[in-house]
Amino acid sequence: MAPRAPLLHAALRGFTLGAFARLARELEAKQGTLPFLFEEHGGQRGPALYEYRPLVRGFVEEHAAFLRETPDADLALAELEREPAAAVFAHAHAGRSGREALYRAVCLDLLIRVAEACGGLDWHDDAFDHAYAGLEESLFGEHRAYCAVAPLVGLEGFSTCELGGGVRVRVVAEGEVTRHWPETRTLLPAGFGREPDRCLVLELRRVLDAGEAAPDAPAEVADAVSAIRLATAAPLAAGPVVLETLDGRPFGVRPVLPIAASAPAGEAGRLDEFRGARAARLLAALATAEADAPLAEALDRWELALFQTEPVRSEQLRAALAALLGATWPRRAAALIESDAATAPTADTVRQALVAVLERGDRLSLLRHLDAACDDVTKSAQSGHTAGTTPALTWSHGGGADAYRAARPDRHHAPGGRGTGRAAR
Repeated sequence: MAPRAPLLHAALRGFTLGAFARLARELEAKQGTLPFLFEEHGGQRGPALYEYRPLVRGFVEEHAAFLRETPDADLALAELEREPAAAVFAHAHAGRSGREALYRAVCLDLLIRVAEACGGLDWHDDAFDHAYAGLEESLFGEHRAYCAVAPLVGLEGFSTCELGGGVRVRVVAEGEVTRHWPETRTLLPAGFGREPDRCLVLELRRVLDAGEAAPDAPAEVADAVSAIRLATAAPLAAGPVVLETLDGRPFGVRPVLPIAASAPAGEAGRLDEFRGARAARLLAALATAEADAPLAEALDRWELALFQTEPVRSEQLRAALAALLGATWPRRAAALIESDAATAPTADTVRQALVAVLERGDRLSLLRHLDAACDDVTKSAQSGHTAGTTPALTWSHGGGADAYRAARPDRHHAPGGRGTGRAAR
Protein backbone atom coordinates (compact mmCIF):
# COMPACT_ATOMS: atom_id res chain seq x y z
CA MET A 1 0.00 0.00 0.00
CA ALA A 2 1.32 3.43 -0.96
CA PRO A 3 2.07 5.74 1.99
CA ARG A 4 -0.40 8.56 2.64
CA ALA A 5 2.45 11.01 3.24
CA PRO A 6 5.17 10.14 0.69
CA LEU A 7 7.54 12.93 1.73
CA LEU A 8 7.28 11.95 5.38
CA HIS A 9 7.80 8.30 4.44
CA ALA A 10 10.95 9.15 2.48
CA ALA A 11 12.36 11.37 5.23
CA LEU A 12 11.78 8.83 8.01
CA ARG A 13 13.13 6.01 5.88
CA GLY A 14 16.27 8.04 5.21
CA PHE A 15 16.72 8.77 8.92
CA THR A 16 16.19 5.13 9.93
CA LEU A 17 18.41 3.68 7.21
CA GLY A 18 21.13 6.23 7.96
CA ALA A 19 20.91 5.46 11.67
CA PHE A 20 21.36 1.75 10.95
CA ALA A 21 24.54 2.52 8.99
CA ARG A 22 25.95 4.86 11.65
CA LEU A 23 25.22 2.46 14.49
CA ALA A 24 26.78 -0.43 12.56
CA ARG A 25 29.94 1.62 11.99
CA GLU A 26 29.99 2.50 15.68
CA LEU A 27 29.89 -1.18 16.59
CA GLU A 28 32.58 -2.03 14.05
CA ALA A 29 34.88 0.75 15.28
CA LYS A 30 34.64 -0.60 18.82
CA GLN A 31 34.94 -4.20 17.60
CA GLY A 32 31.89 -5.03 19.62
CA THR A 33 28.53 -6.71 19.21
CA LEU A 34 25.05 -5.84 20.31
CA PRO A 35 24.23 -6.99 23.84
CA PHE A 36 21.87 -9.95 23.82
CA LEU A 37 20.16 -12.50 25.97
CA PHE A 38 19.01 -16.08 25.58
CA GLU A 39 15.38 -16.71 26.50
CA GLU A 40 14.51 -20.26 27.46
CA HIS A 41 11.23 -21.66 26.15
CA GLY A 42 10.71 -24.95 27.90
CA GLY A 43 7.96 -27.45 27.29
CA GLN A 44 6.54 -30.42 29.12
CA ARG A 45 7.89 -32.68 26.38
CA GLY A 46 11.20 -32.54 24.60
CA PRO A 47 14.25 -30.36 25.21
CA ALA A 48 14.07 -26.67 26.04
CA LEU A 49 14.42 -24.19 23.18
CA TYR A 50 16.44 -21.00 23.43
CA GLU A 51 15.79 -17.73 21.63
CA TYR A 52 18.64 -15.36 20.80
CA ARG A 53 17.39 -11.79 21.28
CA PRO A 54 19.64 -8.76 20.69
CA LEU A 55 18.95 -5.90 23.11
CA VAL A 56 18.83 -3.16 20.51
CA ARG A 57 16.65 -0.71 22.45
CA GLY A 58 19.27 0.10 25.04
CA PHE A 59 21.98 0.42 22.40
CA VAL A 60 19.89 2.85 20.34
CA GLU A 61 18.96 4.87 23.43
CA GLU A 62 22.65 5.25 24.30
CA HIS A 63 23.28 6.84 20.90
CA ALA A 64 20.09 8.92 20.74
CA ALA A 65 21.89 12.25 21.18
CA PHE A 66 24.48 11.34 18.54
CA LEU A 67 21.80 10.40 16.00
CA ARG A 68 19.85 13.58 16.72
CA GLU A 69 22.72 15.70 15.37
CA THR A 70 22.60 14.14 11.90
CA PRO A 71 21.16 15.93 8.82
CA ASP A 72 18.78 12.99 8.31
CA ALA A 73 17.20 13.71 11.70
CA ASP A 74 16.72 17.40 10.86
CA LEU A 75 15.07 16.51 7.56
CA ALA A 76 12.73 13.98 9.20
CA LEU A 77 11.75 16.49 11.90
CA ALA A 78 11.10 19.19 9.31
CA GLU A 79 8.65 16.88 7.51
CA LEU A 80 6.98 15.94 10.80
CA GLU A 81 6.50 19.62 11.66
CA ARG A 82 4.76 20.13 8.30
CA GLU A 83 2.32 17.33 9.08
CA PRO A 84 -0.62 18.61 11.23
CA ALA A 85 -1.49 15.10 12.39
CA ALA A 86 1.91 14.77 14.06
CA ALA A 87 1.33 17.84 16.25
CA VAL A 88 -0.12 15.68 19.04
CA PHE A 89 3.32 14.12 19.61
CA ALA A 90 4.97 17.54 19.84
CA HIS A 91 3.51 17.81 23.36
CA ALA A 92 5.06 14.54 24.50
CA HIS A 93 7.98 14.34 26.90
CA ALA A 94 7.46 17.14 29.39
CA GLY A 95 10.35 19.54 29.66
CA ARG A 96 11.42 19.13 26.02
CA SER A 97 10.79 21.45 23.06
CA GLY A 98 8.24 20.42 20.46
CA ARG A 99 10.96 19.35 18.02
CA GLU A 100 12.80 17.28 20.65
CA ALA A 101 9.52 15.68 21.69
CA LEU A 102 8.83 14.70 18.08
CA TYR A 103 12.30 13.20 17.82
CA ARG A 104 11.82 11.03 20.91
CA ALA A 105 8.19 10.07 20.28
CA VAL A 106 8.35 9.45 16.52
CA CYS A 107 11.86 9.23 15.02
CA LEU A 108 13.61 7.36 17.82
CA ASP A 109 10.61 5.14 18.53
CA LEU A 110 10.34 4.19 14.85
CA LEU A 111 14.06 3.40 14.72
CA ILE A 112 13.79 1.12 17.76
CA ARG A 113 10.75 -0.69 16.35
CA VAL A 114 12.51 -1.34 13.04
CA ALA A 115 15.73 -2.50 14.73
CA GLU A 116 13.82 -4.87 17.01
CA ALA A 117 11.88 -6.27 14.04
CA CYS A 118 15.17 -6.81 12.17
CA GLY A 119 16.71 -8.52 15.18
CA GLY A 120 19.67 -6.15 15.10
CA LEU A 121 21.21 -3.83 12.54
CA ASP A 122 20.73 -5.91 9.38
CA TRP A 123 18.27 -3.83 7.36
CA HIS A 124 15.02 -5.31 6.01
CA ASP A 125 12.61 -3.20 3.94
CA ASP A 126 9.61 -5.18 5.19
CA ALA A 127 10.44 -4.34 8.80
CA PHE A 128 10.49 -0.62 8.06
CA ASP A 129 7.33 -0.75 5.94
CA HIS A 130 5.43 -2.53 8.73
CA ALA A 131 6.62 -0.11 11.42
CA TYR A 132 5.88 2.93 9.25
CA ALA A 133 2.39 1.63 8.45
CA GLY A 134 1.71 1.51 12.18
CA LEU A 135 2.88 5.12 12.52
CA GLU A 136 0.59 6.30 9.71
CA GLU A 137 -2.32 4.44 11.27
CA SER A 138 -1.68 6.34 14.50
CA LEU A 139 -1.30 9.70 12.74
CA PHE A 140 -4.25 9.47 10.35
CA GLY A 141 -6.56 6.94 12.00
CA GLU A 142 -9.98 7.79 13.46
CA HIS A 143 -9.06 6.63 16.95
CA ARG A 144 -5.99 6.48 19.18
CA ALA A 145 -5.28 4.21 22.13
CA TYR A 146 -4.18 6.24 25.16
CA CYS A 147 -2.56 4.65 28.21
CA ALA A 148 -1.12 6.14 31.40
CA VAL A 149 0.69 4.15 34.09
CA ALA A 150 1.78 5.21 37.59
CA PRO A 151 3.70 3.02 40.08
CA LEU A 152 1.95 2.27 43.39
CA VAL A 153 3.51 1.74 46.82
CA GLY A 154 1.91 0.71 50.10
CA LEU A 155 -0.52 -1.81 48.58
CA GLU A 156 -0.35 -5.56 48.03
CA GLY A 157 -2.33 -7.51 45.46
CA PHE A 158 -1.81 -10.30 42.96
CA SER A 159 -4.67 -9.90 40.49
CA THR A 160 -6.11 -7.17 38.29
CA CYS A 161 -8.71 -4.96 39.96
CA GLU A 162 -11.02 -2.97 37.67
CA LEU A 163 -12.09 0.38 39.12
CA GLY A 164 -14.25 1.52 36.20
CA GLY A 165 -13.86 4.29 33.67
CA GLY A 166 -10.82 2.63 32.13
CA VAL A 167 -8.94 2.66 35.45
CA ARG A 168 -7.50 -0.49 36.97
CA VAL A 169 -4.81 -1.74 39.35
CA ARG A 170 -2.61 -4.58 38.12
CA VAL A 171 0.77 -6.21 38.68
CA VAL A 172 3.61 -4.44 36.87
CA ALA A 173 5.26 -6.24 33.96
CA GLU A 174 9.03 -6.50 34.07
CA GLY A 175 10.65 -3.47 32.45
CA GLU A 176 7.39 -1.88 31.28
CA VAL A 177 7.75 1.33 33.28
CA THR A 178 11.17 2.17 31.86
CA ARG A 179 10.64 0.71 28.39
CA HIS A 180 9.93 4.06 26.72
CA TRP A 181 11.65 6.28 29.27
CA PRO A 182 15.03 4.91 30.41
CA GLU A 183 15.71 8.22 32.15
CA THR A 184 12.88 7.57 34.64
CA ARG A 185 14.75 4.74 36.37
CA THR A 186 15.97 7.20 38.99
CA LEU A 187 12.38 8.38 39.60
CA LEU A 188 10.91 4.99 40.47
CA PRO A 189 10.23 4.24 44.16
CA ALA A 190 13.03 2.32 45.87
CA GLY A 191 12.54 -1.43 45.51
CA PHE A 192 9.75 -1.04 42.96
CA GLY A 193 9.02 -4.34 41.25
CA ARG A 194 10.81 -6.33 43.97
CA GLU A 195 9.02 -5.66 47.27
CA PRO A 196 5.54 -7.19 47.85
CA ASP A 197 3.94 -3.78 48.42
CA ARG A 198 5.72 -2.22 45.42
CA CYS A 199 4.64 -4.46 42.55
CA LEU A 200 1.43 -2.77 41.41
CA VAL A 201 0.67 -0.01 38.93
CA LEU A 202 -2.39 2.16 38.43
CA GLU A 203 -3.36 2.11 34.77
CA LEU A 204 -5.66 4.46 32.87
CA ARG A 205 -6.79 3.48 29.36
CA ARG A 206 -8.96 5.47 26.95
CA VAL A 207 -9.82 5.35 23.25
CA LEU A 208 -9.49 8.90 21.90
CA ASP A 209 -11.10 10.22 18.75
CA ALA A 210 -8.86 11.96 16.24
CA GLY A 211 -8.10 15.43 17.59
CA GLU A 212 -9.41 14.62 21.08
CA ALA A 213 -7.19 15.83 23.90
CA ALA A 214 -5.59 13.36 26.26
CA PRO A 215 -7.25 13.02 29.69
CA ASP A 216 -5.91 14.78 32.77
CA ALA A 217 -4.00 11.72 33.96
CA PRO A 218 -2.51 13.26 37.16
CA ALA A 219 -5.99 14.27 38.37
CA GLU A 220 -7.51 10.88 37.55
CA VAL A 221 -4.65 9.09 39.28
CA ALA A 222 -5.14 11.27 42.37
CA ASP A 223 -8.87 10.45 42.49
CA ALA A 224 -8.14 6.73 42.17
CA VAL A 225 -5.57 6.94 44.98
CA SER A 226 -8.15 8.66 47.20
CA ALA A 227 -10.75 5.97 46.46
CA ILE A 228 -8.32 3.16 47.29
CA ARG A 229 -7.18 4.90 50.48
CA LEU A 230 -10.81 5.19 51.54
CA ALA A 231 -11.59 1.56 50.71
CA THR A 232 -8.48 -0.05 52.21
CA ALA A 233 -7.02 2.42 54.76
CA ALA A 234 -3.68 1.60 53.10
CA PRO A 235 -0.77 4.10 53.22
CA LEU A 236 -0.97 4.35 49.45
CA ALA A 237 1.06 6.60 47.16
CA ALA A 238 1.36 6.80 43.38
CA GLY A 239 4.12 7.98 41.12
CA PRO A 240 5.96 10.19 41.53
CA VAL A 241 5.32 10.40 37.77
CA VAL A 242 2.64 9.28 35.32
CA LEU A 243 4.02 7.71 32.13
CA GLU A 244 1.81 8.14 29.07
CA THR A 245 1.74 6.38 25.70
CA LEU A 246 -0.35 6.99 22.59
CA ASP A 247 -0.82 3.98 20.32
CA GLY A 248 2.07 2.35 22.16
CA ARG A 249 4.43 5.29 21.51
CA PRO A 250 5.93 7.44 24.26
CA PHE A 251 3.67 10.44 24.76
CA GLY A 252 4.44 12.15 28.04
CA VAL A 253 5.83 12.10 31.56
CA ARG A 254 3.86 14.15 34.08
CA PRO A 255 4.20 14.52 37.86
CA VAL A 256 1.54 13.07 40.14
CA LEU A 257 -0.22 15.59 42.39
CA PRO A 258 1.68 15.89 45.70
CA ILE A 259 -1.19 14.68 47.90
CA ALA A 260 -1.34 11.43 45.90
CA ALA A 261 2.42 11.05 45.47
CA SER A 262 3.13 11.22 49.22
CA ALA A 263 2.90 8.05 51.30
CA PRO A 264 1.21 8.28 54.73
CA ALA A 265 2.70 6.37 57.64
CA GLY A 266 1.47 2.85 58.25
CA GLU A 267 1.73 -0.78 57.21
CA ALA A 268 0.92 -1.86 53.68
CA GLY A 269 -2.71 -2.63 52.90
CA ARG A 270 -4.26 -5.25 50.64
CA LEU A 271 -6.56 -4.82 47.66
CA ASP A 272 -8.74 -7.92 47.53
CA GLU A 273 -11.97 -8.50 45.61
CA PHE A 274 -14.22 -6.95 48.28
CA ARG A 275 -12.10 -3.83 48.78
CA GLY A 276 -11.60 -3.50 45.04
CA ALA A 277 -15.36 -3.43 44.45
CA ARG A 278 -15.74 -0.83 47.18
CA ALA A 279 -12.93 1.27 45.69
CA ALA A 280 -14.72 1.17 42.32
CA ARG A 281 -17.95 2.46 43.89
CA LEU A 282 -16.09 5.18 45.77
CA LEU A 283 -14.20 6.30 42.66
CA ALA A 284 -17.50 6.73 40.83
CA ALA A 285 -18.89 8.68 43.79
CA LEU A 286 -15.84 10.96 43.95
CA ALA A 287 -16.67 12.19 40.44
CA THR A 288 -19.70 14.01 41.89
CA ALA A 289 -18.00 15.23 45.07
CA GLU A 290 -16.97 18.51 43.42
CA ALA A 291 -20.62 19.61 43.38
CA ASP A 292 -20.88 19.22 47.18
CA ALA A 293 -18.47 21.77 48.67
CA PRO A 294 -18.71 20.49 52.30
CA LEU A 295 -18.04 16.92 51.15
CA ALA A 296 -15.06 18.04 49.06
CA GLU A 297 -13.72 19.98 52.06
CA ALA A 298 -14.08 16.95 54.32
CA LEU A 299 -12.18 14.80 51.83
CA ASP A 300 -9.44 17.42 51.64
CA ARG A 301 -9.07 17.71 55.38
CA TRP A 302 -9.07 13.95 55.96
CA GLU A 303 -6.37 13.33 53.36
CA LEU A 304 -4.24 16.22 54.62
CA ALA A 305 -4.56 14.92 58.18
CA LEU A 306 -2.89 11.66 57.10
CA PHE A 307 0.37 13.59 56.81
CA GLN A 308 0.04 15.85 59.87
CA THR A 309 1.04 15.48 63.51
CA GLU A 310 -0.74 16.40 66.73
CA PRO A 311 -2.37 18.70 67.65
CA VAL A 312 -2.99 19.87 64.08
CA ARG A 313 -4.05 16.37 63.03
CA SER A 314 -6.92 16.16 65.54
CA GLU A 315 -8.10 19.67 64.69
CA GLN A 316 -8.11 18.77 61.01
CA LEU A 317 -10.12 15.60 61.63
CA ARG A 318 -12.72 17.41 63.75
CA ALA A 319 -13.04 20.04 61.04
CA ALA A 320 -13.50 17.28 58.45
CA LEU A 321 -16.40 15.76 60.40
CA ALA A 322 -17.92 19.19 60.94
CA ALA A 323 -17.83 19.86 57.20
CA LEU A 324 -19.19 16.40 56.39
CA LEU A 325 -21.93 16.08 59.01
CA GLY A 326 -22.65 19.65 60.11
CA ALA A 327 -22.64 21.38 63.49
CA THR A 328 -24.14 18.37 65.30
CA TRP A 329 -21.51 16.00 63.90
CA PRO A 330 -20.76 14.21 67.23
CA ARG A 331 -24.23 12.66 67.54
CA ARG A 332 -24.56 12.12 63.79
CA ALA A 333 -21.17 10.43 63.59
CA ALA A 334 -22.04 8.20 66.54
CA ALA A 335 -25.18 7.05 64.76
CA LEU A 336 -23.46 6.67 61.40
CA ILE A 337 -20.40 4.63 62.31
CA GLU A 338 -21.18 3.30 65.79
CA SER A 339 -18.36 5.25 67.38
CA ASP A 340 -18.03 7.85 70.10
CA ALA A 341 -16.48 10.31 67.65
CA ALA A 342 -17.12 13.26 69.94
CA THR A 343 -14.28 12.22 72.22
CA ALA A 344 -11.37 12.04 69.79
CA PRO A 345 -12.07 11.31 66.12
CA THR A 346 -9.33 9.30 64.44
CA ALA A 347 -8.35 9.19 60.79
CA ASP A 348 -10.12 5.84 60.52
CA THR A 349 -13.26 7.28 62.11
CA VAL A 350 -13.38 10.01 59.49
CA ARG A 351 -12.58 7.50 56.75
CA GLN A 352 -15.52 5.32 57.73
CA ALA A 353 -17.82 8.35 57.82
CA LEU A 354 -16.67 9.46 54.37
CA VAL A 355 -17.18 5.97 52.97
CA ALA A 356 -20.71 5.80 54.39
CA VAL A 357 -21.63 9.21 52.97
CA LEU A 358 -20.12 8.52 49.54
CA GLU A 359 -21.83 5.13 49.27
CA ARG A 360 -25.18 6.66 50.25
CA GLY A 361 -24.81 9.27 47.51
CA ASP A 362 -27.13 11.97 48.85
CA ARG A 363 -25.40 13.57 51.84
CA LEU A 364 -28.26 15.90 52.83
CA SER A 365 -30.79 13.08 52.73
CA LEU A 366 -28.47 10.99 54.87
CA LEU A 367 -28.20 13.78 57.45
CA ARG A 368 -32.00 13.92 57.70
CA HIS A 369 -32.14 10.16 58.25
CA LEU A 370 -29.46 10.44 60.94
CA ASP A 371 -31.32 13.22 62.74
CA ALA A 372 -34.53 11.20 62.66
CA ALA A 373 -32.72 8.19 64.09
CA CYS A 374 -31.17 10.37 66.79
CA ASP A 375 -34.56 11.81 67.74
CA ASP A 376 -36.13 8.33 67.90
CA VAL A 377 -33.42 7.08 70.24
CA THR A 378 -33.70 10.18 72.43
CA LYS A 379 -37.49 9.80 72.71
CA SER A 380 -37.14 6.09 73.43
CA ALA A 381 -34.61 6.79 76.17
CA GLN A 382 -36.81 9.45 77.77
CA SER A 383 -39.89 7.24 77.57
CA GLY A 384 -38.14 4.27 79.11
CA HIS A 385 -36.73 6.38 81.92
CA THR A 386 -40.14 7.88 82.71
CA ALA A 387 -41.74 4.45 82.85
CA GLY A 388 -39.10 3.25 85.26
CA THR A 389 -37.50 0.91 82.77
CA THR A 390 -33.89 0.73 81.67
CA PRO A 391 -33.07 3.56 79.22
CA ALA A 392 -31.97 2.76 75.68
CA LEU A 393 -28.29 2.55 74.94
CA THR A 394 -26.52 5.87 75.10
CA TRP A 395 -24.76 7.32 72.04
CA SER A 396 -21.36 6.30 73.32
CA HIS A 397 -22.53 2.68 73.37
CA GLY A 398 -23.87 2.71 69.84
CA GLY A 399 -27.64 2.89 70.45
CA GLY A 400 -27.99 5.52 67.74
CA ALA A 401 -26.10 3.34 65.32
CA ASP A 402 -28.45 0.42 66.03
CA ALA A 403 -31.49 2.58 65.36
CA TYR A 404 -30.01 4.07 62.22
CA ARG A 405 -28.78 0.75 60.89
CA ALA A 406 -32.37 -0.51 60.88
CA ALA A 407 -33.46 2.52 58.87
CA ARG A 408 -30.70 2.42 56.24
CA PRO A 409 -32.00 1.14 52.90
CA ASP A 410 -28.78 -0.65 51.91
CA ARG A 411 -28.10 -2.14 55.37
CA HIS A 412 -24.37 -2.23 54.67
CA HIS A 413 -21.99 -1.07 57.35
CA ALA A 414 -18.66 0.53 56.49
CA PRO A 415 -15.67 -1.68 57.26
CA GLY A 416 -13.30 -1.21 59.89
CA GLY A 417 -6.79 18.15 50.36
CA ARG A 418 -8.21 19.00 47.93
CA GLY A 419 -7.89 22.72 48.57
CA THR A 420 -4.37 21.63 47.82
CA GLY A 421 -5.58 18.46 46.16
CA ARG A 422 -9.20 17.97 44.88
CA ALA A 423 -10.02 21.60 44.07
CA ALA A 424 -6.66 21.97 42.36
CA ARG A 425 -7.53 19.06 40.06
